[in-house]
Amino acid sequence: MGKTYWVYILKCADDSFYTGVSNHLDRRMNEHSESNFLNEYTRTRKPLTLVYYEEFRDIKEAIAREKQIKTWRRAKKQALIEGKFKKLHLLSKRYS
Repeated sequence: MGKTYWVYILKCADDSFYTGVSNHLDRRMNEHSESNFLNEYTRTRKPLTLVYYEEFRDIKEAIAREKQIKTWRRAKKQALIEGKFKKLHLLSKRYS
């Protein structure tokens, strides 16, 4: 069995979203929670809550999905998190 990759969305204490990709979701969550690197987005936005994740077997697909989600406006990310796929589709049509 090959590796598993995760694309995930964290909700930050300031109500913003952070989207990332990892091959070990639990470890990466711990890194976000414990990290104090100055250039890390989540450093000053704790506590963090995992609100969404997707599983991939291909790293290229995972990275492409992460990049796609990062380009979305907040409303579209929120629809994805809530599983409102019809709304997600409508938000895509409105601005394309």
